[in-house]
Amino acid sequence: MMKRPATFEDYIDLVDQAIFEVDELRFSVEFDEEFMEDALNFVGIMDQQLRDLLASMKEGSYEFADEDLPFMPFVKKQSNLILPFKGLLTLINNTHRKGLETAQE
Repeated sequence: MMKRPATFEDYIDLVDQAIFEVDELRFSVEFDEEFMEDALNFVGIMDQQLRDLLASMKEGSYEFADEDLPFMPFVKKQSNLILPFKGLLTLINNTHRKGLETAQE
């Protein structure tokens, strides 16, 4: 399991990376709609939620909270085959819930 980021900038980078991965997933869905049909149901929603998260981080209104991010119910239901970056999204969620990694952890 990957460690939570230690800086807010690294956390922002993780969200940026997740947005890139969602874009790649969208391309995959468009290329092979039959195989990736399950992803059609959530890729657009997840993309918007990640972009909203990133915007709140960059504008300074983001707050850590001990609750799942809105996209996590979708993430938890998906296999790694459909969502190969599931670990990244889980790491982002864990950071949201627990905060940045500290030296004591």
